[in-house]
Amino acid sequence: MRALKIGLLLGVVSAASWAEDKQTPAGAVNIPFEGLKTFSEVYGRIQQDYVEPVPDDKLLEDAIRGMLSGLDPHSTYLDQEQYNELKVGTTGQFGGLGIEVGMENGFVKVIAPIDDTPAFHAGIKAGDLIIRLDDKPVKGMSLNDAVKMMRGEPGSPIVLTVVREGVEQPLKITITRDIIKIKSVKSRILEDGYGYLRITSFQSKTGDNMVEAIDEMKKKGALKGLVLDLRNNPGGVLNAAVAVSDAFLESGLIVYTDGRVEDAKMRFSATPNDIIGGAPIVVLINGGSASASEIVAGALQDHKRAVIMGEKTFGKGSVQTILPTSNGGAVKLTTARYYTPSGRSIQAEGITPDVSISRIKLEMAAKSEFAPIKEADLTGHLSNDKAKKGGDAKDKDSEKLDEALALQDYPLNEALNLLKGINIVHKNGFKN
Repeated sequence: MRALKIGLLLGVVSAASWAEDKQTPAGAVNIPFEGLKTFSEVYGRIQQDYVEPVPDDKLLEDAIRGMLSGLDPHSTYLDQEQYNELKVGTTGQFGGLGIEVGMENGFVKVIAPIDDTPAFHAGIKAGDLIIRLDDKPVKGMSLNDAVKMMRGEPGSPIVLTVVREGVEQPLKITITRDIIKIKSVKSRILEDGYGYLRITSFQSKTGDNMVEAIDEMKKKGALKGLVLDLRNNPGGVLNAAVAVSDAFLESGLIVYTDGRVEDAKMRFSATPNDIIGGAPIVVLINGGSASASEIVAGALQDHKRAVIMGEKTFGKGSVQTILPTSNGGAVKLTTARYYTPSGRSIQAEGITPDVSISRIKLEMAAKSEFAPIKEADLTGHLSNDKAKKGGDAKDKDSEKLDEALALQDYPLNEALNLLKGINIVHKNGFKN
């Protein structure tokens, strides 16, 4: 299974439209007789001459997998077990390592680690190439086989050998498998009036959970600005992306899809009531932001509702429909491309941020004995007759908070500063 977005036990399902009530149609099609004749010949040769017997059902299932994997990186066949795991994944609980993976040049590529999972805590990063699973080379494996190796009993360890950009030698990282329970929405107040909302993946209840989180923040005071963090969010359910976008928009198109069949042509529009009343938003993105994340970022960018900050996103602009089959499995088939409100296709392009921020790490500069001298340091300086009591202490506390945030998460600190700047412009009525 060569999919850049798989649910299973490793990551979050791709943005998919579900067709639970449909069985894969077996309508009349033009069957290429010569091609089927060749297939029959090859099938017979395998059954007759292969070094060991192969069950018929395995050969046929592998043929189906190969047919789908040849279409694009996201179309695939799911057996009954994989299909059940995929459905469980959309509810936010499944077993495994907690990484969204794909295939690149024969190796397993990490699209994004999922927050608060074994892979996240072990230090797996977006863009890592996995070249070995325990002692077995990944080269030559199908993605499906690699996924099966990474699955296992909770509590059991696996060693991933990883090649990372900027690191000369491969890294050996031991991860202990676990049941993954994802809380897709996290929130906190950064400073008085400025909220932080992190969406780790788009699940069926993400929209409702986000509204609840914002309501809780608003109980602590009106929001003057919001940072929406979609970094390393690999995607999820399409309807959840629509719900999140709708929460901040009053009207207009959110996203539309277009495909060959009529069911693949869909349009999603916003409804009235901006949940934060028009307060400024900064959306943080990076190369691990994909699929549903790109729908949200693209919609808010096109409507000029938010400033998009960070790195260019992954670039997955296709929609997969899950079509159950009569044997209890399913076909995950790419049926449409999605487009932002302005008609942009994200496929293989991604979302370009309004404000680019590269991945950098700040370190505390050594304190100098010769700190700059200020007026307050001079002997006999005049006091400030308008100074507020305790103001100096509050300013120092604020500086310490800013300093800590900048060291811990520089892009988040820059997003907060941008929100403050936007509010200053609005408050003072600056004009171009």
